[in-house]
Amino acid sequence: MKITFLGTGTSFGVPRLGCSCKVCTSPDPKDFRNRSSVFIIGDNGERILIDAGPEFRLQALKAHITGLDAVCITHVHADHVHGLDDVRPFTREKPLPLFISKHEYRELMQKFDYVFNYHQQGGGLPKLKPEIITAPVAVGTVTITPLPVLHGLRPILGFRLNDFVYITDCSEIPESTQALCRGANVLVLDGLRHRPHPTHFTIEQALSIAKILKPERCFITHLCHDLLHTEIEAFCQEQNLPFYAGPAYDGLVIEI
Repeated sequence: MKITFLGTGTSFGVPRLGCSCKVCTSPDPKDFRNRSSVFIIGDNGERILIDAGPEFRLQALKAHITGLDAVCITHVHADHVHGLDDVRPFTREKPLPLFISKHEYRELMQKFDYVFNYHQQGGGLPKLKPEIITAPVAVGTVTITPLPVLHGLRPILGFRLNDFVYITDCSEIPESTQALCRGANVLVLDGLRHRPHPTHFTIEQALSIAKILKPERCFITHLCHDLLHTEIEAFCQEQNLPFYAGPAYDGLVIEI
């Protein structure tokens, strides 16, 4: 399985508009953070996208994505779905399965009313096939397991795809979900910054959860502009964890 981080930034993206801080003006390309999303290629070539933020079209061009077999939606905040219309070229031959929770589906229907409630012909519409996911489903050799988590008070989803666990925009992982995450090769967790936030893990909180879940590798995503990539990398190394831990960055490719 091959995983490409299309974006690793928070809802504003980095650089943040109008900001001249050291991160937003950094020359290090690893400090350039589009909105968070990952693209997975399974062992038999299955192509699965988790979230489609506002930069999805540009992310897909850069990552040479030429087709999709499924899309997983964690939740329908703008930074996670406002690029969904750009999957349109990948839906010409048949509708694209879209795995989403029941609660988030209702809001998606409102945001993309023109897609799901046809008002007129023409104009070009993505052909999406929403499927409410409450239990594991298979896309070829890839088993997709929904992972209920909390984003503040909002219940959303993370996903486990075989030995890859992806949880973004998270402030709490229930014990029942933690059990579904254990034994993963790669764990990706939301870690916004060091300062506390009501709807996101801090980097310290993310690493504390990782110590409980004991992956072989842990990557931090959904990063804001408080810290340089090198600063987060150094902080993770200082924790002397029994597994690799560090910040993800746009364009990072890992294999399982």
